[in-house]
Amino acid sequence: MQSLLAVVDLEKIRENARAVLKRAGRPLIAVVKDDAYGHGAEAVCGALHGIAAAFAVATVEEGARLRTCGVAEPVLVLTPPLCREEALRIGAYRLTATVSSLRALRFLRGTGAEAHLAVNTGMNRYGVRPERVRPLIALAAESGVSVTGVYSHLYAPDSSDALAEQTARFDAACRAARESLPCAVCHLSATGGLLAGVRCDAVRVGLALYGYLPAGWEDSLCVKPALKLYATVAETRRRLGSGAGYGRAPQGARDLYTLRVGYGDGFFREGGLGAVGKLCMDAAVCCGTARAGRRKLIFSDAEAYAREHGTTAYEALVNVTRRAEIVYRN
Repeated sequence: MQSLLAVVDLEKIRENARAVLKRAGRPLIAVVKDDAYGHGAEAVCGALHGIAAAFAVATVEEGARLRTCGVAEPVLVLTPPLCREEALRIGAYRLTATVSSLRALRFLRGTGAEAHLAVNTGMNRYGVRPERVRPLIALAAESGVSVTGVYSHLYAPDSSDALAEQTARFDAACRAARESLPCAVCHLSATGGLLAGVRCDAVRVGLALYGYLPAGWEDSLCVKPALKLYATVAETRRRLGSGAGYGRAPQGARDLYTLRVGYGDGFFREGGLGAVGKLCMDAAVCCGTARAGRRKLIFSDAEAYAREHGTTAYEALVNVTRRAEIVYRN
C-alpha cells in the first residue's frame, strides 16, 4: 500500500497501435525505450506481439531484458555501442545495432551483428552525413556487420521547411544505401513524422502507443492514454486552521489529508496532484476529505500534468512510475 499503484491498460495500447498502423499503412517499429515510457517494456512487447513488426529500445541492457523474457521480434538499439563489450552483447543477444560513426562500426567488427545505419539529417544528435552512407556500408560489409536498415529522426516535423530539408537529405541517403542494399528498411517517422505524412518503409512510433500526441498534433489521431496512477491516503486531519506543508502554505479552517506520494516518486516538487504548496519527497498534503487507507487516482492525463509544469508528456511518463507497482489489464 505504500507503493504507488500504476494500472496499465494493455488493450488501449493495442488499440493505439492499430490506429497507428491504419494511418501509416506501413509496418510498425514500436518504441519501448525507457521501460516503454514507464508502462513496462516486457508487458507492452507481449501485448504488441503480432501487431508490431519490431521494437526499438535505448540501450543494450534494455534489449537484453526483452530477449531474456522471450521477445523474438527484431530489437533495434537506438544508442550506438559505446564500447566493445556492448557490441559483443548486441551480437550475443541478436539485437540490431545502430551504426552512427566509424567508431561504432569498429566496436562491432567481427560480432556478426545486424545494424541500422543512423543518418544525420539535421538533428545533429547521432548519425553519419548522407554522403558517407555508401562508404560506411562498404566498410560494414568488410567488418562482418550486416546493414539491414537506414534511419534518421525529425527534429521539427511540424515545420514544413525543416521537414522538406530533412526528408530530402534522408531520401538521398536511402538512394545511396539501396545501390548495394536494395532490401534495406528505411524509417524516418516517429509519432510527429507519421502525423506529418512521412512514411518510408516503416514507422518508428512511441508516444502515440501510450495515448498521447506531440505538441501541434493534438486530435490528429484517435489514441487513448493507457496509464493511471493511484496513491494511498496515509493520514487525515479534521478542520485545521493553520498552514500546511513546506513553507506552511496558508489555509483557512478546512480538512486535510496526506497522500503517500512525493517528488521521490518522479513527480515535480512544485506541486500539482491537488497538493497544498510543494510536495515533500515522499508525501503530499491535500485539501479535502478522504478515508485513510484508501487509494486515490492522482494521475491519468500526462499532457495536462505536463502543461502545469512547463514540460512534455514524454518527461512526465518516464518518471511517474519510478517507484510504482504496475498491474496490467488486458
